[in-house]
Amino acid sequence: MFEVMERTLRAGRLATFAYFVLNGFLMGMWIVHIPAVEDRAGISHAVLGWLLLLLGGGAFVGMQIVGPLTDRLGARTVVPVSAALCSGAVVLPGLAANVWALGAALLVLGFGNGCLDVSMNAHAVQVERGYDRPVMSAFHAAFSIGGVLAALLGARTLSWGWSPAATLGAVALLGLAVAALSARALLRSERPKVSGAADPATPSPRTTPRRIWILAALAFMLMLCEGVANDWSVLQLRDVLDAPAATAALAYGAFATAMTVGRLLADRVSARFGPVAVLRHGASVAAVGLTVAALSPWIPLALIGWTVFGAGLSGCVPQLFSAAGHADQDAAGANVSRVAGLGYLGMLAGPAVIGPLTHFMPLNLTFFLPVAFCVIAAGTAGVLRASQPDSRTVEPATRP
Repeated sequence: MFEVMERTLRAGRLATFAYFVLNGFLMGMWIVHIPAVEDRAGISHAVLGWLLLLLGGGAFVGMQIVGPLTDRLGARTVVPVSAALCSGAVVLPGLAANVWALGAALLVLGFGNGCLDVSMNAHAVQVERGYDRPVMSAFHAAFSIGGVLAALLGARTLSWGWSPAATLGAVALLGLAVAALSARALLRSERPKVSGAADPATPSPRTTPRRIWILAALAFMLMLCEGVANDWSVLQLRDVLDAPAATAALAYGAFATAMTVGRLLADRVSARFGPVAVLRHGASVAAVGLTVAALSPWIPLALIGWTVFGAGLSGCVPQLFSAAGHADQDAAGANVSRVAGLGYLGMLAGPAVIGPLTHFMPLNLTFFLPVAFCVIAAGTAGVLRASQPDSRTVEPATRP
């Protein structure tokens, strides 16, 4: 019986990896084809910027809808449907021939992405509960790996002259196949074991505890920091340090590589030292790294700063998702949707916040806002301690 449960849990973990890689791959393929899609639709960069808000808005709505739905129906049901929706939607921008069609396509793609994001993270929490040790960060690293695969494949198909519709159509079919083939390995819904009388202090399932909103606020701040690196790291090296374009591109590469490697290692660090230590020290290291990048007069030192920033930030957000999912087993999906939703808004807010600040100060000095957010996260890391599950009252996640 134990061997069967162990095999079931291992299969569920592999399936979760598949969905995280798929999500990163689908969104990466869209990103790679943005210039071609923009040309086909005949729109300017400014119009595209406004349309991308529809992508973010659709994702946020999807997250809020699918969170409670996952709690009600189970991740085993919701994750494959969300993956199929996101896979089918990725072809739509490639077919859009005008601004209205592209706007509708991005709204649907964002909705599918939001649904998949929350449901697969809810299932990741279920897998983590079954293993009784941290595994969340590795799943987030798999998302990054999916993005790398998309960049490599997208570059190849573009060099072959494939149209966005043809490439994204093939990607959609691949995504639908992965969604269907991985579905059977997902874990069944958990059922909490009643160990005594109900705690009257326990909030109603319809009430979001204050701790969840604190985790969501931290996710907003830390994912805003990640968004700043995505959108402004290259510009900082080019405009502030006068680096050549090829050299400036290394800033984001250093950050992204450090993020991926850090997430592959963060679970072991969390298992040994605890999630509080990962968030506290990781955010502190991130603050130091970004400060070095912002103040450095030399390009090599700035690249080191962006690398340290990525390494420190890498394990922080997965700890927040994990804590939200473990805080209340019956409302794991809804809680994850709150944290993921505000975190996603933070990612979108990065360029929106930093851009206007550059009218009042140099670009590198605006980075002290995300530095302050990292310091706040380090100082409030203790919120994770109260969010750890009580393994004595929860059955293994693999119980059918």
